[in-house]
Amino acid sequence: MKSWWFTEDCYPHLPDESTYRSIRVDLPNQNCDPEIASDLYNRYLDLWCACDEIGLGIMLNEHHQTATCMVPAAPIMLGILARQTKNERLLILGNPLPNRNQPVRVAEEMALVDVISKGRVECGFVRSVPYEAAAANILPYRGSDRMWEAHDLILKAWTTHDGPFNFEGEWYHHRQVNIWPRPYQQPHPPVWITMGSGASARPVAQHKHIGAVFLAGYPRIRSVFDGYRESYLEAHGEIPPLDRLAYLGLCYIGENEREAEEGARKLLWYMESNKVPPEWSNPPGYHPAPVSAAVMRGAGGSGVPTRPTLHEQMARGNVFAGTPDQVFEQMKAFWEYSGGFGNMLMMGQAGFLSDADALKSMKLYKSEVEPRLKELEANTDPAELWEKSKAAPVKECADTRHFGVEFVR
Repeated sequence: MKSWWFTEDCYPHLPDESTYRSIRVDLPNQNCDPEIASDLYNRYLDLWCACDEIGLGIMLNEHHQTATCMVPAAPIMLGILARQTKNERLLILGNPLPNRNQPVRVAEEMALVDVISKGRVECGFVRSVPYEAAAANILPYRGSDRMWEAHDLILKAWTTHDGPFNFEGEWYHHRQVNIWPRPYQQPHPPVWITMGSGASARPVAQHKHIGAVFLAGYPRIRSVFDGYRESYLEAHGEIPPLDRLAYLGLCYIGENEREAEEGARKLLWYMESNKVPPEWSNPPGYHPAPVSAAVMRGAGGSGVPTRPTLHEQMARGNVFAGTPDQVFEQMKAFWEYSGGFGNMLMMGQAGFLSDADALKSMKLYKSEVEPRLKELEANTDPAELWEKSKAAPVKECADTRHFGVEFVR
C-alpha cells in the first residue's frame, strides 16, 4: 500500500455563504487577501515537504476560479516541490487536458519536472470538472474524447526520440513535435487517470494506467473498480495488480476520539462549502443527456452529497476519522468491500487545521495505520479478494456501529 497526502490549498476565510451565490467561477477575487493567500501557500508547501521527511507520497491538483483550490497552475507547484524535496514521489492529479490548448506544453512541463526531481513524477490526467469550462473558455462538449487524444499526443511526445513528428488528430494538430528535455523515467512517468464509472474505467485499464476514484464511497466504488478489473482482464488476460487502483477520502486521526472528531469536522468544510449553481455544474454538453436531465431534476450528478453530517460521510466511506485503531478498521472494511486497491489518497488539510494538528494526523497514520495496511495487502491474494468482494451484498453505507467511534453513533 502506497499512501499519499493531499490538500487542495483551500482559501477558507470567506464571508458568510449567504452573501455569495457560488464558491466557484464568479466569487469575486476581492475576497482573496494576497497576504493571507501567501501565508496559506507557504504553510501548504511546508506540509508537503514534511511528507517528504515522514515518508508519505505528495499529491496535488489544479482548479480555477475557486476558493476550494488556490492552485490554477499545478505544474508550477510541482516544480517547487521537485526542488524542495528529495525522497518521495510527486503525484499531480491532475492536468485537466481538455482545458489545455497545447498538450505538447503539458508534455514539456511534466518532462522538465521529472528531470529536476530525478524521476519522481507521477503524472495524472483528468477530464476537468464542469464548472471550469467557462473559466477555461472552452466548449464543454466531448471532454473525454479531447482528453484521450491529448493523452495520445503527450505519450508520443515523451517516447519519440529520433527527431520531430507531426500529429493530426480530430482536436489537436501539431507540427515538428520534438520536446526537450525528454523524461527522466523511461519510457515515461507513470500515468494516472481519474475514473467516475465503469465505462470511464475501461480505457484506463486497457492502457494499464493507474485508475483513481475520488469520494465514490460505498455506493459507487465497486462498480468503478469492477469495471476497471473486468476491462483489464479482457485486455491483458489477467486481473490487475492492486497498485493499479487508488481511492481518495478525507482522513483525520487523533490520539483520542475528541481530537479526531474536532479535526474531521474542520476537514468537512471542503465538502460543505461546495456551493455551485446549476448553470456552472451542468453546462450544456458536459454530461450525457440522461445525467444532465437528472441534474436538472435535482437528482445530482456526482453522487457525493455536500451537506450530510460527519456520521453520514463516514458511513458512506468518504471520511475516515478516529483513533489509529478505528481508522484502520474503517479503511480495512472499505478496502475489502471495494475488492482492494494499492494507493490510499488522503485529503488531510482544508485550511482550518493548525499545522501541528495536520502533522500529528500524518504521523499517526504513518506510524500506526499504514504498516497494518501494508501487511493486509501483502497477505492478500488479489483474485481471492475480488471474488470475495463480488460475493458481498451491495450496500450504500457501512454500519457505523462497527466503527467503535462514539461520535458517529
